[in-house]
Amino acid sequence: MDTLLLSGDHKNDMERAGELLRCGDIVGFPTETVYGLAANALDPEAVKKIFAAKGRPVDNPLIVHIAELSQWAPLVREIPEAARRLAERFWPGPLTIILEKSDLIPMETSGGLSTVGVRFPAHPVAQALICAAGVPLAAPSANRSGRPSPTTFSHLREDMEGRAAALIDGGDCSVGVESTVITLAGDRPKLLRPGGITLSQLESVLGEVEVDPAVLNRLQEGTQAASPGMKYKHYSPRAEVTLVDASPEEYSNYVNQNPGCHALCLEEDIPYLIGPYLSFGGRYNGAEQARLLFSRLSQLDELGAGRVYAHMPSKRGIGLAVYNRLIRAAGFSVINPKNHFVVGLTGPSGAGKSTVGKLLQKAGWAVIDCDALTRSPEVYDSQCVLALQSAFGEDIAPKGELDRRKLAKRAFATPEEKRRLEEITFPRILAAVRREIERNFSQGKQVVALDAPTLFEAGLDASCTRILTVTAPEAERLARIQRRDGMTEEEAKLRLSAQREESFYTDRADYVVENRAEGELLEALAPVLQELQIGNGGACS
Repeated sequence: MDTLLLSGDHKNDMERAGELLRCGDIVGFPTETVYGLAANALDPEAVKKIFAAKGRPVDNPLIVHIAELSQWAPLVREIPEAARRLAERFWPGPLTIILEKSDLIPMETSGGLSTVGVRFPAHPVAQALICAAGVPLAAPSANRSGRPSPTTFSHLREDMEGRAAALIDGGDCSVGVESTVITLAGDRPKLLRPGGITLSQLESVLGEVEVDPAVLNRLQEGTQAASPGMKYKHYSPRAEVTLVDASPEEYSNYVNQNPGCHALCLEEDIPYLIGPYLSFGGRYNGAEQARLLFSRLSQLDELGAGRVYAHMPSKRGIGLAVYNRLIRAAGFSVINPKNHFVVGLTGPSGAGKSTVGKLLQKAGWAVIDCDALTRSPEVYDSQCVLALQSAFGEDIAPKGELDRRKLAKRAFATPEEKRRLEEITFPRILAAVRREIERNFSQGKQVVALDAPTLFEAGLDASCTRILTVTAPEAERLARIQRRDGMTEEEAKLRLSAQREESFYTDRADYVVENRAEGELLEALAPVLQELQIGNGGACS
């Protein structure tokens, strides 16, 4: 088949693409999520061409795209209030809403289901194409079935040139993973596929939203997929992909011990790697990971990679979408090289990390109090004390005995003084904590938590598989610091002012819990404890 290559910037090209769609042809086009492969959603014969071009199983439903809210109602039996609220908040955008379909939607479009997913894309070229066609468009991602979804025009051409009547160049996709899919066709809202709209965003509109087990696990045999991306192996390069659940240090050590492989890594891994790698973003930048992931998976094929070890991303926020795509690209192959976890337990001062740490100890974790460890002679030895006296005055350690209160008052007075303190103490703290981690693992512990307020500043997060952030209202934090450290209110405020904003910790977290009553804390910690029980059906089983 000859394929027309069109530009989304040219009106005549868009009119030509619209004409092709009205005549029953299929067209590749850009959206803000990924490139899609479109057909008239109301024409069963046209829709069949999508399945043929992709090699897609016919029981895998398609999403219908509209360009005006008025186009929605004829496609479904009714639009409940919850759906209207979602549309008002997130449309146009990367959200697909599943409802009971009307008789206008053929079974070929819905994959044999009585429901249909509809979305209103934000990309101007996608909107212009729907308007030019004059019909709603059924469109899955424009990749051959099972392969990474295209987020660039070059990758669209690679998969679909010669298979579609036309391909429209609209530049690179800004989101990078397919739309979030939520169904409102059941008794309660359920997330079927994570995407650019996060679970917390959905819950801010609807309240509690159930997460379908197939988001994180294989769909059970014999179960019909209610959404694209649930049932089959997806998004995979030709290489054999394995997901590695480890800290940056352990991930890199494992990859380095396996010559001939490629690393699909995070930015923080790069200093430790010695072999070929591609980074799909920073550890704490889920939006960047989403934007780059499919492009990097395709580039692995271009590099001729045979075996790939991908670093597991966080499952929080848009990271859940990145993980969902990677676990399917890996065919659910996950390893934890050391069969253990190091969890960074952090948060702003006074949030109540010690309270959480005690509950984790009761659950069988080892908890290292990094503050207590840093007070030990192992860290504040004679050389360290001399360096501190040189930086902050000899009187902070009269007769060699460190006056911590006087040191804190001077070291936290300005950001520059705080940096001087960190330059002296952090290397010593890091070495001591690492020795304590190894000691606990040698004694048979499988999960070690680091109670460390300066986890990131000290570089300890490079040793952590997960980050658990504890938060609390500022007034409570202030009162705790005064009671705990015997400080005046003025001194406690100075301590707080020297610290990072709470968002610094929450934005880097795999889990966030607010310090509340013990029963509520235990409930908030239950998912964390369940996931990290290696020997009992946890993350690495």
